[in-house]
This record gives sequence, structure tokens and C-alpha cells, in this order.
Amino acid sequence: MLILDGIISDRGSRYAVSGGPCRAPDEAAAFLKELKRRKKFAKATHNTWACLTADGPLKNDDGESGAGMVILRMLEREDLRDTIVVVTRWYGGKHLGGDRFRHVQDAVRQFIEAREA
Repeated sequence: MLILDGIISDRGSRYAVSGGPCRAPDEAAAFLKELKRRKKFAKATHNTWACLTADGPLKNDDGESGAGMVILRMLEREDLRDTIVVVTRWYGGKHLGGDRFRHVQDAVRQFIEAREA
């Protein structure tokens, strides 16, 4: 499990990104359960995620409408398979509008770069 915490901050909202191996829906659920064992992640406003598996794409917006699809598109573009990527957001009290999608993209990009390093 790779976790990059405190990578983006904007108007009070804070972001982290994490990921690891995932080949099926039950593995995605297990990954999220393990991540949320950390109190900080359990208390997050959103844990949005996506994964490309042999059986097809998996995603969940966790209340951050459209964010799961943003992650999924980036995984498809990079052909990153059998890896779950979770973008965590702690809401800071101010709406970010379209900037939230840019932050999700930036978080996924940082995860991909850290994974390749």
C-alpha cells in the first residue's frame, strides 16, 4: 500500500492519494477497509476510487460526484491495471467547483509518478 498524504491543499480542503494491488471488487473493499483503519482516512469526507480489472472497470465517487470517472479515465490512459487508486479529500468548508477535478487528476498523477520512481 502506497500512501501520499497532504499532497494538495486548497481553500481548506486537503487531499491524499493511495493505492495498491486490486483484481476484484472484494479486493477493493478489503483495500478500503485497511485504509480506513487509519482514523484519519475513516474521518475523511470522501474516499473516491477506481480500478481497472480483467472483469472490467470498478469505481466509486463516495459523494464526490464524477471523481471516480476522472480516476478511471486516467488509469485507462496510463493502462494501469489491477491497481486501485483512492483519492481522499477532507472538505475544508469552501466549495472548489471544477478545481476539485483538477486536484483529483493531480493526485492520481502524483501516485503514478511515485509508483514509477
